[in-house]
Amino acid sequence: MALLKIKLFDIETQKQQKEITDLRRSQVGTGDRSERIRTYNYPQDRLTEHRIGQNFSLTPVINGEIEEVIRQLALEDQRAKMEKLAATSGV
Repeated sequence: MALLKIKLFDIETQKQQKEITDLRRSQVGTGDRSERIRTYNYPQDRLTEHRIGQNFSLTPVINGEIEEVIRQLALEDQRAKMEKLAATSGV
């Protein structure tokens, strides 16, 4: 029984470590130069947010009006979390 208890504890610990590692990896990324987050294109007055694939006018962002960009990022984050939840719950 003690051996079984140790094995079950080890399996659970490995599972938790994997979840933590996956979460951190998704937050940090690979660090590769091709992993772009955002591009500022001044001649075309365009801000491209690569994580959500949307373009915004650059002038308001430069003037501090970033609410729309933040709102779109939050919506995409919520959508991704809902998809993950649906996938894990089997819905």
